[in-house]
Amino acid sequence: MNGIIYLDHAAATPLDERVFAVMQPYFSDLFYNPTAAYQPARDVRVAYEDARHRLAMAIGGARDEIIITAGATESVNVALHGILSSGGHAVIGATEHAAIRGATGPFPHAVAAVDAHGIVTPETIKNVITDETRVVSIALAESELGTIQKLRDVATVIDEVRDQRLRGGNTTPIYLHSDASQGAGLLDINVARLGVDLLTLNAGKIYGPKQVGLLWVRRGIILEPLIRGGGQERGIRSGTENVAGTIGFALALETAQNKRHQESKRLASLRDNLQDQLTQAIPDLVVNGSPKRRLQSHLHVSVPGLDAERAVFALESRGVLVATGAACAANKGTRSATLIAVGMGDDLADGSLRFTLGRLNSEEDITAAATAIIDVIKTERTR
Repeated sequence: MNGIIYLDHAAATPLDERVFAVMQPYFSDLFYNPTAAYQPARDVRVAYEDARHRLAMAIGGARDEIIITAGATESVNVALHGILSSGGHAVIGATEHAAIRGATGPFPHAVAAVDAHGIVTPETIKNVITDETRVVSIALAESELGTIQKLRDVATVIDEVRDQRLRGGNTTPIYLHSDASQGAGLLDINVARLGVDLLTLNAGKIYGPKQVGLLWVRRGIILEPLIRGGGQERGIRSGTENVAGTIGFALALETAQNKRHQESKRLASLRDNLQDQLTQAIPDLVVNGSPKRRLQSHLHVSVPGLDAERAVFALESRGVLVATGAACAANKGTRSATLIAVGMGDDLADGSLRFTLGRLNSEEDITAAATAIIDVIKTERTR
């Protein structure tokens, strides 16, 4: 990347060249609308449905359970508005992405607290579920600290609530939704093993095209449409299908899942190398998040007395691109909701940097990045 060391893969990933190659024909020769009646359009429809099938297979679902969306934020809104627009209550985790907080904002909802590592426990979720709760939304992995949630335990809580309601005559359904966008390519995202009822994924996080995502919806769940029109995507999300994006997404997800174990090991080694160099050079540097339940790609640190925003710009001038936190929060200049939720004080929160590793990184550039980061921290901090 022209000498740039990119350590912000959680915000965006470059488009895989192989993914771009399979997409290109659908921008030019195979441009047809897949709902048209003539043969070239029907051929495009076949390719589109095949891509939907491959996406479903990658997560252990069925083709007719997949709704293609314009990214994860739309997927989240399709899921949560689809459940809550007819009434009910939601529960979300305290470290959920802004898309989850925004989508549930107009509806009655409660926030389940997290511990100092960002983990939400079954007990905290039980404490805020009411008789009207219709959906619980907990991300598989949090985007800032990289905390991996115990989603199977959360699913057990949901099952227990269902049983209690059945015995008590409460017919209100309750579903578990998870945004797994950060975990895809590093974690198991099989819907049956996760125990979820709805799952969100984002192609732009796994070297696929941006503005392409999906919502998996367990068969039998009825959602109110978010976008009405021609009835595409089971009538839930109308609009001409994004054929090129969906075909690219399918290959990106298959590639990410096939390389999951190998890439997880590689990134964990690089991450630990970076962490070791930083902690040895900066003794009071704090490593945030769970030591054991953390994405292999994520390293989030805080340095007392550091102005993280100044550090980000100083690192950019040295060709190292990092973040202060989730891209949406950093762009607004607001203190991270995640760091507030885990109880971090202002001094550490304002001195926090997030490094997220991916395919663009090697041992050589991690060593070079560590040197630059250490120098910037020592130069920029006030004490």
